[in-house]
Amino acid sequence: MGRILSIDYGKKRTGIAVTDPLQLIANGLTTVPTASLLSFLTDYLRKEKVERFVVGKPMQTTGAESENMARVRSFVQSLQKNWPDIPVDLFDERYTSVLAHQAMLDGGLGKKARRDKALVDEISATIILQGWMEAHRTRGL
Repeated sequence: MGRILSIDYGKKRTGIAVTDPLQLIANGLTTVPTASLLSFLTDYLRKEKVERFVVGKPMQTTGAESENMARVRSFVQSLQKNWPDIPVDLFDERYTSVLAHQAMLDGGLGKKARRDKALVDEISATIILQGWMEAHRTRGL
């Protein structure tokens, strides 16, 4: 069984999270500059078996797509072109930044750490992955 890799795609930075090989637990992996994301993924996929990509789907609170969706679509096309054998799922990422900040507060992180946007992106990717995993367990998908 391979890992599931989650991507919180951003204009400047991208948060990444992965499951363990048994796909039981979602863990934050890192945040990388978006410009070097495909290179990072190429290196990571040489070392680890990834069974699926889950990419955050940027939505507005109204349910409409956000402005970042065009960039996400383009990125998803790059994923599919580079790794055609790895399926890509989009998963609603609304409120993940708010939830990430709350998790940081609940975890007792100081004010300086909570301002670390890279950490917020990594935690957001973890929340996206955890949400995807829970949705697929409860729906039997």
